[in-house]
Parts: sequence; C-alpha cells; structure tokens
Amino acid sequence: MTHPSGVKVFQRLFRAVASVDLGENDVRRFHEFVDEQIDALAIAGRNSAKANGRDVIEPQDLPITKGVQERMREFDGLDVAGEVRELLAETIRRPPEDVTFAEDTEQLLPELFGGLSVAVASSFRVLDSTMTRPSSEHWDQVFKIFRLVF
Repeated sequence: MTHPSGVKVFQRLFRAVASVDLGENDVRRFHEFVDEQIDALAIAGRNSAKANGRDVIEPQDLPITKGVQERMREFDGLDVAGEVRELLAETIRRPPEDVTFAEDTEQLLPELFGGLSVAVASSFRVLDSTMTRPSSEHWDQVFKIFRLVF
C-alpha cells in the first residue's frame, strides 16, 4: 500500500507525464498494479538466471522491453523523479520469497518502477486524449492492455 506522503508524489508524477489527476484510491490501485508487474518481471528474471546457472538475478535477466527502457529514460528526466526514488527507498520493495536480486538489479528497480509509471500514465492519453481523471473503466482497460503485453 502506498505511504500517505507518497500519494502527492504520484499525483505530481501523473500530472507531469499526462496531465491526469489521481485520487488516493487511484494511487493505491496504480501502486499495487506496478508492484504486480515488477513481481512478474522478477519471476521471469529468476527463471532466466536459473537457466543460466545462477541463483541471483542480474539486470540482464529482467525482460525489459525497448519501450520500457525508453520510458525509464523519460522518467529520469522528470523533475519529480528524485522524489519518487526517495519514496521508493523508504518503502523498499521486497521481491517474491524465492527471488534474490543482485545489487545492480536492486538499484534498477526504482527506475523500472518509474518507467512503468510513465507508461501507465501515458496510456490514459492513448485511451482518451481529453481525460483529466481516469475512471475505473479506464484503469481496467490500461491494466488489461499491460497484462496482454507483459
């Protein structure tokens, strides 16, 4: 669950990326979804590491697409990126029990979270270019699209 101080940070992130306003429930929904996606990437990374005879997940084990890499760079250029990184450092994301990240991989996670955040925020503009506040239906559509791709 998102720390209360984090709500405002993520609201600023979505406004900066897509001029979309989020409520507290939207931020919770978004955070849970991105955590779910990172867990899925971690499990895929674990499988890749094991296939290569390793127990520890290196950055190259994570199936990060070109599009997500581009969104990660976009995130890095945002004024709010530093605040997001600080917030994520306070609320460290624990991987699934059977997953161990290398130090480089742990350092990559805030950037991955940020890149996925930019992608989610941008998706709302693709669905409806005039939207200012996403509805439950908008969230469901975005999540469905992401689950099809990831």
